[in-house]
Amino acid sequence: MARTTRTRQHERVREKAPAGYQAQAGERTLSGVLLDTDVIVEILRDRDPVCRVALQLHRRGVGTYVTAISCAEVFAGLRRGEEQLTEAFFEARGEVVLDGRTGRRAGEYLAAYGRTHGLEIADALVAAAASTSGLRLWTLNRRHYPMKDVRFWEPDEA
Repeated sequence: MARTTRTRQHERVREKAPAGYQAQAGERTLSGVLLDTDVIVEILRDRDPVCRVALQLHRRGVGTYVTAISCAEVFAGLRRGEEQLTEAFFEARGEVVLDGRTGRRAGEYLAAYGRTHGLEIADALVAAAASTSGLRLWTLNRRHYPMKDVRFWEPDEA
């Protein structure tokens, strides 16, 4: 059977991380922060102190990123009338692409921590996205992320 010459959607993936994902070796600046779903919900519900800290990040020019996982979780729990604000929030953020490398890392996390820590696939994928992209993960519930190679971001770093 002959292959089509059209480019299939799944073949159009990033070959390298976009600028701003990873700081150069030895550089101490913050390259970006991956927002976990719990942080996103707090921001969308306009809750202090999370909103204040997110605003500080924005003023410092630190990029904030999301994953398709967080997008799905937030849209699954969306309340009537929140659609426009939520769309605008996600459009204003960078997106970490979940590729094969991220999937493999998430699988390693599930194998290592699934039974012992109750790690679920969504958290494994978010952790893998942070780890493979070089971003720091901002979460309000660290016990969901027992991985040793995930770097966390603390609000006092703002």
